[in-house]
Amino acid sequence: MSLPKIGIIISSTREGRFGDRPAAWIAEIAAARRDATFEIVDLRDHPLPFYDEAASPAYGAVGNPAGQHWGELMAGFDGFIFITAEYNHSITGVLKNALDYLYPQMNRKPAAFVSYGGVGGARAVEQLRLILVELQMAPLRNAVHIGMSEYLGVVTEGKSIADYPYLAESARVMLDDLLWWTRALADARSAG
Repeated sequence: MSLPKIGIIISSTREGRFGDRPAAWIAEIAAARRDATFEIVDLRDHPLPFYDEAASPAYGAVGNPAGQHWGELMAGFDGFIFITAEYNHSITGVLKNALDYLYPQMNRKPAAFVSYGGVGGARAVEQLRLILVELQMAPLRNAVHIGMSEYLGVVTEGKSIADYPYLAESARVMLDDLLWWTRALADARSAG
């Protein structure tokens, strides 16, 4: 297998969102690795209308041109890191809508998480894991959870995520796990 390609998905499109910071932070950590390539994918750059296809992508092709482009982009990745905001104990509506356009492009690929919000975004990650299982993905155990004290330190005290070294250690463990699963699942997909 050539170097795996990992998509880092920013899942919030709000003005003034926090998601740019953890996305840039994890991309910088990931860029130091030599076992994969990483690309930030911003949902702002892929506006999708509210999903209204006649059937699920599990049963047929998406007809909407924006949805088709989105699916082609996602098909090119071997694994994913979701930068996940927590909205009302769940994921953002825009992320759910983007995932509704996908199915075969995500099958048998791993997903890792960098989350933030109440309890470090853990509730959103749990909701996202359920959705990804339905897309036949392999959501991973190890994640980075940016808690409220770290979030507030960055937003109100001028700190950076790098000022919390234990988050970098969580990122290292998560990335090691993600790349192991990426290689294992790519080998299994190519074996049929």
